Amino acid sequence: MLDIGIVDYGAGNIASVMKAVDYAGANPVLVATPEEILECDKLILPGVGASGLAIEKLREKHLDQALHEAVRVKAAPFLGICVGMQLLADDMYEFGHHKGLGWVPGKVISLTEYGISSNPVPHMGWNDVEFRADLHGLPSRLGNYKAFYFAHSFTLVTDRKDLVSASVKYEQQLVAGLLFETVSGFQFHPEKSQVAGDILMKWFIDWKP
Repeated sequence: MLDIGIVDYGAGNIASVMKAVDYAGANPVLVATPEEILECDKLILPGVGASGLAIEKLREKHLDQALHEAVRVKAAPFLGICVGMQLLADDMYEFGHHKGLGWVPGKVISLTEYGISSNPVPHMGWNDVEFRADLHGLPSRLGNYKAFYFAHSFTLVTDRKDLVSASVKYEQQLVAGLLFETVSGFQFHPEKSQVAGDILMKWFIDWKP
């Protein structure tokens, strides 16, 4: 059974993610040190709340460096959830300007700044997600299960459309997913998305980039 490291940096929806991984058939392991991160087969970076505080906590514990070593150097498969996906950007503008992990060229800005004016902000609730076809079998696995649960006030904006794996229509098209090399990320919460979320978690467990 694979050990899936759930990165505990004080800003994540830890319990729900661990339950989702366990239900999907892998062994969730809480990791909170660089050494523990480097021992895992795969890694999940969950996240709720403000991205600036989240990146600050990662850097305080030197977990950002460990994630870079594990994922970008040693090619461990990675899943970022919600804020955990937003942290991959170069720059984040939530309660000031913060430098992200820099894995994805782009920035994280408020939905209102992006142009959401008619729909409620934060964006909370179920929406159908449109996935790119070439996602290592994920769209075929999902079949008709396209609805996922969102809860966010900020969105990732990038010119690298080749890195975008999924989108959602919320007054405008928003980035809902990323996929490149051994990195995946989703703006929605698979751990709160019932059947569709379970299928996605099983896909991540099986994924061999």
